[in-house]
Amino acid sequence: MSEPVRAVLIELEGAAVPMAFATGTLMPLAQARLGAFIAEHASDPDVEDALEETGRLLGGFDLKLEEAEALLLRWMKQNRKATPLKTIQGLIWQESYEAGALKSELYPDVAASLRSWASSGLRLFVYSSNSRLAQQLLLSHSASGDLTSLFEEFFDTSIGQKVEPASYRAICERLDLPSESVLALSGDGEELDAAQSAGLATTLIAREGPADSRHAVCPDFASLNLGS
Repeated sequence: MSEPVRAVLIELEGAAVPMAFATGTLMPLAQARLGAFIAEHASDPDVEDALEETGRLLGGFDLKLEEAEALLLRWMKQNRKATPLKTIQGLIWQESYEAGALKSELYPDVAASLRSWASSGLRLFVYSSNSRLAQQLLLSHSASGDLTSLFEEFFDTSIGQKVEPASYRAICERLDLPSESVLALSGDGEELDAAQSAGLATTLIAREGPADSRHAVCPDFASLNLGS
């Protein structure tokens, strides 16, 4: 590595947050609540903007609420990383977190590793397909306490899709760091391919067991020892 690691860019789902929590708890909650939430909050600025953007992504249509709901549910089933969908999902999850009906799950090694990296001077960032709000909720509503203060910034798909090298170049420009000094951590090899193409250092976090990858592989955050 030509540059020492100065910043860590972390994907939460699969690397810090168990996929079982994302697919078994968060997604079913958003799917079940979507229609009623849109109907109740259609005039809220964030929801109104997200619904307008949904229509634009479809081709510039002015969608009725039931049409927007059907489209967003279809995108959810397709696992599409559309920014307006992720915005509305985050708002639905916020409602449940604030009501005390939802608690996020992190892998056991995550909180201690993040605190160690931050205390050693590493700059920490999240880059996820989930909205900035959803990222902050995941990191602030777990048994490990509020971890959001450890991070400088939370990037979502408003800066670009996670499988596009241009997205990672844009992030490095925002950080004002050479790409080689930024380490991308993810459980998704395709995302790491894009990061590597943009010049970032990469490590695949293989929580489910050994993995064959073109990237460096670690089973968890604790094994990285970045603060040493």
